[in-house]
Amino acid sequence: MENHLIISERKITLSKYTIPFWIGIHAFEKKERQNVSINIELIISNDISPQDDDITSTVDYDYLRLGIKKISDTEVFNLQETLCERILELCLENEGVEKATVKTSKIDVYPDCDAVSFQASARKP
Repeated sequence: MENHLIISERKITLSKYTIPFWIGIHAFEKKERQNVSINIELIISNDISPQDDDITSTVDYDYLRLGIKKISDTEVFNLQETLCERILELCLENEGVEKATVKTSKIDVYPDCDAVSFQASARKP
């Protein structure tokens, strides 16, 4: 089936991926891992388009969850900003991704609010 669509933007989102991290500067934060909820938006190159309904012809987003899990298992962060930028680096490692926006939310840090969040965007040069 031939595609006659003119696609203006391709986007992948990962929503509310919640995973524990060693993160924080306060003594109470260093006692145990904190759950961090992660939202990601990837802008995919228009040069990438699914051919024949085959995953190898597009961006396979499994690398996000696997990469974030590896970061969670192996890295320690003082600042949420550093964690967010580390995940941005991961996002842009995929050659089909042109731009990424990552929002991290520490959802367990304070009992009187839903979350403390940080968001950043980056694009390839």
